[in-house]
Amino acid sequence: MSSIWERTAFLDGPHLAVVGSGIVGLFTALHYQRRFPHHRVVVLERGPHPSGASVKNAGFACFGSPSELLADIAAEGEAVALARVEERWRGLLELRAELGDTAIGFEPTGGYELFHALDARYPQVVTGFDRLNQALHGIFGRTVYTWRDADTAGLGLRTAHLAFTDLEGPLDSGLLVRTLLQRVAAAGVHVQWDRPVERWEEGPEGVVIRCAGGIALRAARVVVATNGYLRELLPQADVLPARGQVLLTAPIDGLRLRGTFHAEEGYYYFRDYHGRVLLGGGRQLDKAGETTTADATTPLIQEALERLLREVIVPGQAFTIEQRWSGVMGFRTQGKSPLVEAVSPRVVVAAGLSGMGVAIGIRVARKAAALAAE
Repeated sequence: MSSIWERTAFLDGPHLAVVGSGIVGLFTALHYQRRFPHHRVVVLERGPHPSGASVKNAGFACFGSPSELLADIAAEGEAVALARVEERWRGLLELRAELGDTAIGFEPTGGYELFHALDARYPQVVTGFDRLNQALHGIFGRTVYTWRDADTAGLGLRTAHLAFTDLEGPLDSGLLVRTLLQRVAAAGVHVQWDRPVERWEEGPEGVVIRCAGGIALRAARVVVATNGYLRELLPQADVLPARGQVLLTAPIDGLRLRGTFHAEEGYYYFRDYHGRVLLGGGRQLDKAGETTTADATTPLIQEALERLLREVIVPGQAFTIEQRWSGVMGFRTQGKSPLVEAVSPRVVVAAGLSGMGVAIGIRVARKAAALAAE
């Protein structure tokens, strides 16, 4: 029942259709459109606005805390772990250069990792600290981490040790994606909202994409950039959903936090946001239960987050919770490297960013766009 105007303006023959309007999906469309300015590029988004992990995260521009990186080195080897750090760092630099710090709300405040007095990770990190800095010198050309235990009181924290880097900071994820949407539109990419993709049928002349409501369009190439939701379209894909729960306090009088903060290999993370505490994580408490795409929070993890607030972040201060939400990340079953590959002659997948979409999304998208152009 489509009209001729619907078909010619919105449904017929894009050279590339990108499924998902997060950071990876939008940058994929942008990279491809810039390479082929006369091609038609369409982004298909299931919701009325971007609604995946790209706008559900806590707004960190980071590349990994000392305990996380040392654990990655132990699990996967130094070469693999350091290559991933370099991808994250280069991605952050490219993101900031492409969109601008002001346009993404980036603040160069630095970032910390916390260790309490009895944290079993602390002696391990102390032992590997200098070695880690030496290994990272080849990427950054300088010392990355220092100990800043003396900052604890000034930040209002109750913790024993702090590792610090001045290379990280918070940003505004909503502003980032909104700015990216403006760039995509200016390049000529068309984003179709409320367009959930249900399946596709690939043939020798293209891919017929079947959307909810009986809508279909044919594209020459498709990039699927739905990250943690990938298995809804490709059940066999090597990417599992990983829900991250977040809370935001109401403004707290005299809050002294400034910067980004990690704990327990990055499983907990928090920051200041306009006089509030933005806190997320705790997935390690129930990994099986958090391997889900359900948009929900759970008492187990929310209580753990509130306990962290009471005991460590704002000890002795009253607070109220203003908002709670969750976002779905995508993780590979082995390792943390993203899945970027052609799964058929005309379909490319870009997913499994392991919670680092802000850092590596622009570079993952460049690889996906290059594969779609082959």
